[in-house]
Amino acid sequence: MAILFSAVTLFILVSFIYYWDTPLVKANNRTVSIILLVSIILSFLCVFLFLGRPEDITCLLRQTLFGVFFSICVSSVLGKTITVCVAFKATKPGSSWVKKVSLKISNYVVVICSFIQVLICGIWLSMSPPYQEFDHHSYPGKIIIQCNEGSDIWFYSMLGYLGFLAAVSLVLAFMVRTLPDSFNEAKYITFSMLVFCSVWISMIPAYLSTRGKYMASVEIFAILTSCAGVLVCIFFPKLYIMIFRPELNTRKIILQK
Repeated sequence: MAILFSAVTLFILVSFIYYWDTPLVKANNRTVSIILLVSIILSFLCVFLFLGRPEDITCLLRQTLFGVFFSICVSSVLGKTITVCVAFKATKPGSSWVKKVSLKISNYVVVICSFIQVLICGIWLSMSPPYQEFDHHSYPGKIIIQCNEGSDIWFYSMLGYLGFLAAVSLVLAFMVRTLPDSFNEAKYITFSMLVFCSVWISMIPAYLSTRGKYMASVEIFAILTSCAGVLVCIFFPKLYIMIFRPELNTRKIILQK
């Protein structure tokens, strides 16, 4: 399933690159869109670290890489949301927001927000990294090989930071969802963040109540579902227009909306 989702995402990425100079791609922050697609592919692929027998190296990498890739993904969504807000402000005559748009504020959002997550994971690995653990107590007569996350504080800090970024993106997108059609990407972002937040909120009790391979299965399902939700909600409408309705992918149509 992860390979299939990765292939679909790669196809969308190639389509965006092919239609790079078209009005639709330009109007939807193409640089951040490419970063978002790449981070989604990496997030899909990182589920392979959760498969198989846990080893010290896989325990060390799987949660931290997942946290970094997901932070880039959610930071890109946040950057696109902020771009929608700023772009609408900049359309007003004499607005000082025009200069802020030219500064590529979304790129700074992606870099800064992702760096914070990298810093959290770096501190986590340096202080109390995850490791392979043999659980003799959960099920009498059985030994469960699993990953101990090391410091619970830093593990939940990583997850909490992802939740914070997703919540901010959801709130901002919801606030600007009624902007004119030229900026209606906020509607798609709102739906994608609703799916994202719903999946991870429902995953938490299931994750805490399981052990071993079932715990990994719950997280794999959450990763695949939330990434697929972002992919479908944000990019499928654009892909449909680029491939099946190219007559709508013109500067005249974009400006009329």
